[in-house]
Amino acid sequence: MNIEKIKNANTKVLGKNIVFYKEIDSTQDEIRKMAEKHTANGTLVIADNQFSGKGTKGRVWTTESGKNITMSLVIYPNCKVEELEGLTVNIAEAIKEAIKELYGYKLDIKEPNDLMINGKKICGILTQSVTLAEKVDYVLIGIGFNVNQAEFEGELLNIATSLKKEFNMEFEREEIVAKILEKLENRITNII
Repeated sequence: MNIEKIKNANTKVLGKNIVFYKEIDSTQDEIRKMAEKHTANGTLVIADNQFSGKGTKGRVWTTESGKNITMSLVIYPNCKVEELEGLTVNIAEAIKEAIKELYGYKLDIKEPNDLMINGKKICGILTQSVTLAEKVDYVLIGIGFNVNQAEFEGELLNIATSLKKEFNMEFEREEIVAKILEKLENRITNII
């Protein structure tokens, strides 16, 4: 993965500090450790392979090595807890905009945290916040996006898909990550 391409995204905060792993248990666990030590705002942890990814409701997000986007980032919002309402849907809208702008494809949002295409899940979002009294300490945003994985097995066979599976071509993951960061930053400028 070409991290410099992601760093060149047209953002001021998101993705300017990137930590890349060839393989990691969970990008979400790693960004949480970094957030607790107060890493830079907008720090992104991204991996080619994640073997114990976090999904919602404690599920594991599985992915094929080097084919998909598995990333987590931290923001230190300057806001109260109630101002974060709708954040996950805002993130989903940013991802939807990014894919539409890059390729002209329309993703559907299955609220609050999934993106779908042709009735199958292509992307999941995990948003976790840590608060101190009424103030938000930090927010972790995890994104798992199926990009170039061609095969899905078991229970995923009928419920998951990827850009490659839908459109029969390879996609550049760095281009997608950079565009997601740009669209997301535009949507959350007021809190970062």
